[in-house]
Amino acid sequence: MSSDTPSPTVAATSIDQPPATPFLIVGVTSSGRGFRPSDWADRLAGVMASFQPPGSGPRSHLHYSPYVVPALHGQHKCVRVDPSISEVEPMALAFLLNFARDNDLQLVISSGAA
Repeated sequence: MSSDTPSPTVAATSIDQPPATPFLIVGVTSSGRGFRPSDWADRLAGVMASFQPPGSGPRSHLHYSPYVVPALHGQHKCVRVDPSISEVEPMALAFLLNFARDNDLQLVISSGAA
């Protein structure tokens, strides 16, 4: 993909395999509605804060994991997910993808390294 081409947005329900590159879970349903509560991205990133890279230190859980970070995509809240979280805990990536599927959220798949 060229840098002028936007990353594809897909419904989480259409993903069969975890993406191999970083991706966004965007707080918009496949029908275009905003996801609630408004602080969902912060809450989700907070839940995932304990998944830190090896050697992060004893207090690393007091900040967001570098694998799951709240962000904005346009005007919509989202979380940026680094799929290498599965190297720390394979079920963490499955949890994130299931969260997106269960809530009918959109994914933006990166075309390369973020």
